[in-house]
Amino acid sequence: MNNSYYVYILASKRNGTLYTGVTNNLERRIYEYKNNLIEGFTKKYNVHKLVYYEETTDINEALLFKKRIKKWNRA
Repeated sequence: MNNSYYVYILASKRNGTLYTGVTNNLERRIYEYKNNLIEGFTKKYNVHKLVYYEETTDINEALLFKKRIKKWNRA
């Protein structure tokens, strides 16, 4: 059983569109984004480049961190 959770940030390009997410399988999730297997925001805006991730064993901590990231100043 996988007890790791990943909070990640994807970008479309340098200084481009950003997307933040949480997953328990980062490798699979990035593969899905890069191959446009997930409908929605990332496919529409071509957001496929992993620019940051952090690992934790607590899903609640991961979800809280994702919420904090979304409030960060872009700079």
